[in-house]
Amino acid sequence: MIIEVKVHPKSKQLKIVWKNTLEVYVTEPPENNKANGQMLELLKRTFKKEVSLVKGHNSRKKLVSIEISEGELNEIREKYGNS
Repeated sequence: MIIEVKVHPKSKQLKIVWKNTLEVYVTEPPENNKANGQMLELLKRTFKKEVSLVKGHNSRKKLVSIEISEGELNEIREKYGNS
C-alpha cells in the first residue's frame, strides 16, 4: 500500500503521529539521505513490515510503500492519531 508521509527532520525526538497523513519526526538532518534512512528504519521497526521510499527523496512530503492491509492501516490511524 502506498501511504503519504510528511517528515520533520532535525526534531528533538523520534515520533510518529497520524494527523491527516502519517507524520514522522526524526532527529537526523535532511542531508546525505540521513533523515530518509532514519524515517524508513523507524517505520520498519514500528510496524514490523517492509517499507520503501517511492517518491519524495528530496522533499518533506513523501510516498512510501508499506506491506500492510487496509485493516492494519486503520489500526495505525487509531494508535498514532491525536498524539
